[in-house]
Amino acid sequence: MTRPAGRALAAAALAVLLAGCGGGAGGAGNAGNDVAAPDRPGTTAPPSPGAKSTRPLERSVPVGLRIPAVGVDTPVMRLGLAADGTVQVPPVTDDDRAGWYRHSPTPGQVGPSVLLGHVTVGTHGDGVFRHLARLHRGDRIETRLENGAAAEFTVTAVRTVRKAEFPTDDVYGDVNRPELRLITCGGPRVGEEYRDNVIVFAALSATRPAAS
Repeated sequence: MTRPAGRALAAAALAVLLAGCGGGAGGAGNAGNDVAAPDRPGTTAPPSPGAKSTRPLERSVPVGLRIPAVGVDTPVMRLGLAADGTVQVPPVTDDDRAGWYRHSPTPGQVGPSVLLGHVTVGTHGDGVFRHLARLHRGDRIETRLENGAAAEFTVTAVRTVRKAEFPTDDVYGDVNRPELRLITCGGPRVGEEYRDNVIVFAALSATRPAAS
């Protein structure tokens, strides 16, 4: 499967973002240790053994995210590209929210839908994704969509990786089913930055259609 036009550029811009996750007191963190995404066709991952098939949903923007195992219940905002070509991050405020990268599929569509959140929000304290690393395989994630539908995902893996070794293909590579990626910072904190990224991988397990 070939990566659609412009998607490789978007992936590269997103990878640059991931070095900063709201560690700084005055902003969204410093973007050091940039990760380059290769401009080449993506990969197609087969479904996990034993995974049941769930019909994909129509495109609809996510407006809410629930992760019961770690106490997350947050509105979701849309994120695009900043003027410098990096992906926008949610604002650093005391009312911290997750953000959906609008150049990725919406949750429930075929492909990897990408949501981002802070682990800390400067002087405001803990971020919405502060406990993301505590998730385990089998935990549920629910996304609420603008059209009233909902897509439920089941965690398949949680990985903590050094930012300099960000697994670009695993995160952005094309897949043949609806999947979800949740991304924040993690690992040791040095000054205003975190050394690692925490990445949650999940696959669609159930849907609730929009009300007619």
